[in-house]
Amino acid sequence: MSLARTRLIAPSLLAADFADLRNEIFRVEKAGADWLHLDVMDGHFVPNLTFGPFIVSAIRSLTPLPLDTHLMITDPAFYAPRFAEAGSNLITFHVEAVQDVVRTIREIKGLGVKAGISIKPATPVDAVLPYLESLDLVLVMSVEPGFGGQKFMPEAVPKIRSLREAIDGRNLTTKIQVDGGINPETAKLVRDAGVDVIVAGTSVFRSKDPAAALSQLRA
Repeated sequence: MSLARTRLIAPSLLAADFADLRNEIFRVEKAGADWLHLDVMDGHFVPNLTFGPFIVSAIRSLTPLPLDTHLMITDPAFYAPRFAEAGSNLITFHVEAVQDVVRTIREIKGLGVKAGISIKPATPVDAVLPYLESLDLVLVMSVEPGFGGQKFMPEAVPKIRSLREAIDGRNLTTKIQVDGGINPETAKLVRDAGVDVIVAGTSVFRSKDPAAALSQLRA
């Protein structure tokens, strides 16, 4: 998949109706979604449990959209091969979850997929700056990871600005992604700060008109 485009929208399946997953994916695909964002939680790194590689494989069979898999788990390097095999195009892990960041990035890229790092709201941008050259994406969490439907935390905005400055200053193509509490109002804040990829769940999947919702997030 190409990471060259900007202002991409990646609807988060965490907000979808899993009893009607095929139609939910079709709705956002038809509406113009760029990627699908898959939140994988293990009930240990974050206090929630979602799904594993088997479900990712099923999703892969339903759509040609790039699968943007966010691993909120304690051992991302161990499980990354399973998610790559299941059809993930990009695998993002939390910098707080690993001891050897360089090795984890290298192992994920060795699977033939893109590699991203995520930071929690309390984690400073400095934690990821040393790795920007080897990353395809940095995900700034604008809520505490674990549950959808939370309120946007405005302290994410200066983090995005700092990342934008660092990435542009080094002439890198690393994308900045934001996830948590995104609606048309907060989308404008993060777009103005320099974000490239917006993850939105409730505002897209709970909308009666997903195409209009996506258009508002991009506008």
